[in-house]
Amino acid sequence: MNKTTQQQKIRRISTPDGPPIFLLDDFEDSHANNSFNNDSTDLNHDCFQIQKHEFHLMDASRFVVKGISAIIDDEVTKRFEHEELKTWNLLTRTNAKNYQFMSRSLGLYWSIGFLIRYTILFPLRILFTCVGFSWLLCTMFLVGLLPRRFREKPYRLFSLMSFRMLSCGITSRLEFHNPQYRAQKGDICVANHTSPLDVVLLACDNCYALVGQRHGGLLGIMEAALSRATNHVWFDRGEMRDRQLVTQRLREHVNGKYNLPVLIFPEGTCINNSAVMMFRKGSFETTDRVCPVSIKYDARFGDPFWNSSKQSYVQYLLLMMSSWAIKCDVKYLKPMERLEGETSAEFANRVKAEIARQGGLVDLAWDGQLKRTAAKVVWKYQQQEDYVNRLKLE
Repeated sequence: MNKTTQQQKIRRISTPDGPPIFLLDDFEDSHANNSFNNDSTDLNHDCFQIQKHEFHLMDASRFVVKGISAIIDDEVTKRFEHEELKTWNLLTRTNAKNYQFMSRSLGLYWSIGFLIRYTILFPLRILFTCVGFSWLLCTMFLVGLLPRRFREKPYRLFSLMSFRMLSCGITSRLEFHNPQYRAQKGDICVANHTSPLDVVLLACDNCYALVGQRHGGLLGIMEAALSRATNHVWFDRGEMRDRQLVTQRLREHVNGKYNLPVLIFPEGTCINNSAVMMFRKGSFETTDRVCPVSIKYDARFGDPFWNSSKQSYVQYLLLMMSSWAIKCDVKYLKPMERLEGETSAEFANRVKAEIARQGGLVDLAWDGQLKRTAAKVVWKYQQQEDYVNRLKLE
């Protein structure tokens, strides 16, 4: 067929359960001119000849490279496991290669460290933790008996005392930077999330109204005690009604200028402090101003990441109390405001990027809930559509 008398047109065919399919149609000029003048049903004639694309191995090379790269170094799922250390810190839990048996001197150092951690540090930390936890339960109960208008100052005093005693139970070494940007009454404070210790360490320097997942066990007892003294919001992640209630309570809290600042972890799950994952936009729909906080731990002295799918909270606490220490840098960042015409998702991404930059963390767009759920089917369809778009039709 002569190229001058042949026209080509790409059709986009939508599929109900997958990505669209692009077809290249060849037809005669004379018939093409008539088809635009006739009824649309005339397009169903057998005048179209679909030109097929011959598959080449190069078509799949990009996806092979991506698959091999994911096997070698997956940038997402490794954020849900303990971060790999460049050097061994003499802790058994990071001793994947049996370092203490490599030499007598290294084995001696490990033995001495083991004795120090479990015979001196561990008993003292158990004592501090029990005293701090008991003090928290008793004082929050007493504060809850006071009239609501008289609770603010006693709550602030006893809260700071309790959480500082609890931080001694893990031998925390804290450094707070830029205290002039500390969240004030009525503000919403957002931070990256590594473990429940984030709350303990931040509460050593300021008082917050907490928003978080409802837990059972030891954490549940602490949540109930704190709720007696001031307003906190606990929700069940799987309940839609709870999520709507959280949004409503946040709006009410922001409108009160004398309420405690709200502490929120928009990632919604614990990440191993090597990256910051997607911030959920719901936290940014209720306000145009947030106070970001960047939390960065030094894993050489003790890895604070809590893998809740493998450890209970009590097991996690025992690991923290048997570590060398928990060293943490907390950076209060300058309050950020929503730009004109900026959506909640764009605002959340901008805040996330700034927290990652200040903390020296990797900024990832992936959802942290991938730790609990399988990848969405729509993401597979996006990859398929991308593949179709890259095919060269000749």
